[in-house]
Amino acid sequence: MSSNSKLYLVPSILSADPGSLWDDVEEAIEAGIDGIHIDMMDGHFVPNIAYGILTIEALRKRSSIFLDIHMMVKNPDPLLKKIADAGASNITVHFEACNNIKKTVSEIKKLDIQAGIAINPDTSAKNIIDMLKDVDLILAMTVYPGLPSQSFIPSVLSKIKEIRKSINELGLSTILEVDGGINTDTAKLTVEAGANMIVAGSAVFNNLKPTSDSIEELRKSVL
Repeated sequence: MSSNSKLYLVPSILSADPGSLWDDVEEAIEAGIDGIHIDMMDGHFVPNIAYGILTIEALRKRSSIFLDIHMMVKNPDPLLKKIADAGASNITVHFEACNNIKKTVSEIKKLDIQAGIAINPDTSAKNIIDMLKDVDLILAMTVYPGLPSQSFIPSVLSKIKEIRKSINELGLSTILEVDGGINTDTAKLTVEAGANMIVAGSAVFNNLKPTSDSIEELRKSVL
């Protein structure tokens, strides 16, 4: 997946029903999403435990869609090849979780898949600006990772603007992704700030309306 003027919507399965996961994903795919965001949590870097390699394998067997893997995992390096072999399209690791972020990104690229860096709300954009040319994606967290049902943190918008400015000044096609508290109101704010990939969980997968309707509303909200 390469960046252009297109806005990418990659719903997070963290909010999908685990008992009917493929049904939820299939409905989202049929509604025209651009990828699936899979959160991996280890119970160490973040307090919860979530989807793993078997889930990636299962989804890859059923679809060729872009699988965006968000590793909320301390010291992710030993798992990188296994995740790539399972069918990941992209692996995003946290700046805060890596002993040597440049080495980890290099190891991901050697696996012939896309590489991304995620940064927490309190992490300065200055920590990753010099790596923009080395990655395919930057993920600006708009909530603190690993905890559900958090509210969008508006102060991150200035950081999104800062990263977008650097991407444009360097003439790069690096995707700028946002994740956390995204709905029809906050999605518009992040896109105006410069994001071009949106991760939404409960705004897509919920019991209030069909998934296809939720996706259509999100897309319309940023027009």
